[in-house]
Amino acid sequence: MGVVSFLNDASTDMIYPLIPIFLTKTLGASLPMVGLIEGIAETTASLLKVFSGWFSDKLKKRKLLTVWGYGLSMVSKPMLAFAMAPWHVLIVRFSDRFGKGLRQAPRDALIAESITPKHLGLAYGFHKMMDTLGAVAGPLLAFLLLPLFNENLRTLFLFSFVASFLALLTLIIFVKEQKKIKYLYAFPKLSLKILPIHYRFFLLAIAIFALGNSSDAFLFLRAGDVGVPAFLIPILYALSNIFFAGFAFPFGKLADKIGPYKIMVGGYCVFALTYFLFAAVASPITVWIIFPMYGIFSAMTESMQKTITVKIADPQIKGTMLGLTFTTLGIFQLPSSVIAGFLWERAGVETPFLFGSICALIAAGVLFYSFWLLRNSKPALQQSN
Repeated sequence: MGVVSFLNDASTDMIYPLIPIFLTKTLGASLPMVGLIEGIAETTASLLKVFSGWFSDKLKKRKLLTVWGYGLSMVSKPMLAFAMAPWHVLIVRFSDRFGKGLRQAPRDALIAESITPKHLGLAYGFHKMMDTLGAVAGPLLAFLLLPLFNENLRTLFLFSFVASFLALLTLIIFVKEQKKIKYLYAFPKLSLKILPIHYRFFLLAIAIFALGNSSDAFLFLRAGDVGVPAFLIPILYALSNIFFAGFAFPFGKLADKIGPYKIMVGGYCVFALTYFLFAAVASPITVWIIFPMYGIFSAMTESMQKTITVKIADPQIKGTMLGLTFTTLGIFQLPSSVIAGFLWERAGVETPFLFGSICALIAAGVLFYSFWLLRNSKPALQQSN
């Protein structure tokens, strides 16, 4: 699965940091439109994750949904080459993120069922490292290929199909699903009542955080706003992902020793500082310092969300609870990106980043309270800290 994610992310991130530029410069989209497109795309992915996770629990077939999800994304991305209006990009991004929503919870459950619980953080850290190395390779490929394509973004969009196809082929041939687990009790009905109280506050924390964590498109636009040339944006994104990949595995291993909650609280604090610096940045040089910090924040949070959820989850609804975590994040992706676009145009370029910084600090406090509730719950649950 690490190889699959490496190849797929190389395809995705070859084009992702250039989509805001394509929308605004080539298709004439406004900043609120960019926020709306990215918000709808990410919200679609996240809303679908709880359903796909639940469905994989019911079917007891994780790989099938994972294959369909990667396949849909493979077909969608090169269609950007034919976009002639912003709403065409919206359709393509919707389809691509629909594929992500279909695959992510079943894929992460598939990984969890292939590893011993004591090495869960390590496994997710390794997978995220491979995933992010693909996100490094993609922008670097874009940087190398764009001059060969005469800076033609549409040709690059078409070329992104190759790595996606190799990812799907690797998944179909090499990834094997574990034997089905036979449960001795009925499949439970999903409701808030069966969710532990500390998990509910965990969901609240990530919801507050997500409200201020707008699309990365605004980071790229901010970099351009202070003078970073468009052709260097993929390199800047690759630099962030190098730090993400470099720290994901060590933080995953550390989570198995000291607990994922502590690392995730620290990650939210790093995000708050990073967004504050995005608000204050005034020169291109400073941007090259801030983007690595953003990569470190990602390494401290993304794998931790999965690890915390799986440790808390009833084994029979593991996919469902992973989907619920991602869905909670995604529900706020649409308003966060729309708010960011509105604040940028109406209140100044610094305002969306200050808003995100404040949300992250509040979320860190709620997440710490969730950890406190866990520590004071039943002893059996303390293994999850």
